[in-house]
Amino acid sequence: MINFLNDYSLTACPEIMEVLNNSVNEKYPGYLNDRHTKNAIKLIRERVRDNTAEVQFLMAGTQTNLIAISAFLRPHEAVITPATGHINVHETGAIEATGHKCIAIDTADGKLYPEHIINQMEKDSWSNAGILEVKPKLIYISQTTELGTAYSKTEIIALKEVCEKYGLYLFVDGARLASGIACTDADLEVYGKYTDAFYIGGNKNGALFGEALVILNNKLKEDIGYISKQRGGILAKGWILGIQFERMFQDDLYERNGRKANEMSDLLRDGLSKLGAKFYTESHSNQTFVLMSKDIYSGIKEKVIFETVNVVDDNFVIRLVTSWATTKEEVEEFIKVYKDIVNNLQ
Repeated sequence: MINFLNDYSLTACPEIMEVLNNSVNEKYPGYLNDRHTKNAIKLIRERVRDNTAEVQFLMAGTQTNLIAISAFLRPHEAVITPATGHINVHETGAIEATGHKCIAIDTADGKLYPEHIINQMEKDSWSNAGILEVKPKLIYISQTTELGTAYSKTEIIALKEVCEKYGLYLFVDGARLASGIACTDADLEVYGKYTDAFYIGGNKNGALFGEALVILNNKLKEDIGYISKQRGGILAKGWILGIQFERMFQDDLYERNGRKANEMSDLLRDGLSKLGAKFYTESHSNQTFVLMSKDIYSGIKEKVIFETVNVVDDNFVIRLVTSWATTKEEVEEFIKVYKDIVNNLQ
């Protein structure tokens, strides 16, 4: 069957597998103290244009969000997130389990805008007892969002400005950051300059596993290594992470994988558009959300693996995800399947 379920279905891209295979006969010091990890940190610092950035390699996105947010916040502080945000929907209450409330904001496109933050920070509170409510302290966004949309450089700067106005931290979930970089004008230097912390996703961009948490705000750097270890985030075999990120930031591999994923989604959307398909969101990333009637949905489901995310006005909303490994032939095969089903229904 054609598989557009997610962007982490394969073990790793060939370039990553090669460097990992080449390392099997080497011995390394543990806990991220090896030469590959140190070089990976150097390469990331160069890309974000900050030689003092704290870089912590972790295993997975949920783990990274949990460790970062719980480390950055005091016990009474909360995080503002889009209602569709990964931490609010797909992480089993991990943030709340650390004692921090997620303040969920409904948005049409999965993105937070300055007015959302202003409305939350300026809303009426108990006039004589404001301390009865949690204190918002951190803004969580993801690039790209859960709806496939993406933030431009201008939008990130605008969010940073409103964060500075209210004394908030801006934290970016970068599980699909490579796709975001490929479809916007916001590169790694932008995140290094206009966020307090963000992470570079590897799991969904060709790595075996791994995310790189990058902390720019000096207030947030203290003891992050201790906190990461306490929460089970530090691998004894840390060099496996270091080797992968070292390779991803050589010869443009990280960005190339992101561009390839987006190019395949562009091809997919173009083909569907020509057949009259309707989309749930306007996406230029590697996630495409398509509205399908029950009849088309039933036919597609027999031949394609995907995720169903919603039902709107009797139409199913399905998510199609491409990756570094998606081929033009797979996209063309899907378009043919869709076309044949539509034609047979006419």
